[in-house]
Amino acid sequence: MFKKALLIVFVAATMLSCGKKNVSTCQDKVCTEEFAMILMLFKDKDGPVKSLSKLTVINKRTNQPVDRGSAATINTTPGYYLIIDDRSTKGLSESGDDILITATDSTGTQTKTAIIKVAGGACACHIKKLSGPDELQFN
Repeated sequence: MFKKALLIVFVAATMLSCGKKNVSTCQDKVCTEEFAMILMLFKDKDGPVKSLSKLTVINKRTNQPVDRGSAATINTTPGYYLIIDDRSTKGLSESGDDILITATDSTGTQTKTAIIKVAGGACACHIKKLSGPDELQFN
């Protein structure tokens, strides 16, 4: 009796799985284990800034904030801040999206903006910076 029930379950599972089709359009793309990120250097007249009072990063196509996660608070080199990384790959277009960066200095007296263009896409393994500045200068 147990063998019959097991056989029926096996046949049913096999038949149900036959109707499923692979809907992936990425053709089984193989990606490396690298993790790409884009950092920006923020400077003032004395060199790299020690801190910013506010930093926002917005994808202009979607008008949504870029997920910078907990890594956004990691600042191992003075003046460098994480702008975008591979966690945002699928939220970007293949042709590239304009990313609006708005930073306010630590005193809150100056706000500067920049736009960089970053590509990704549903099948992209990593983000890729297409254009834009590498640093932002406060007066």
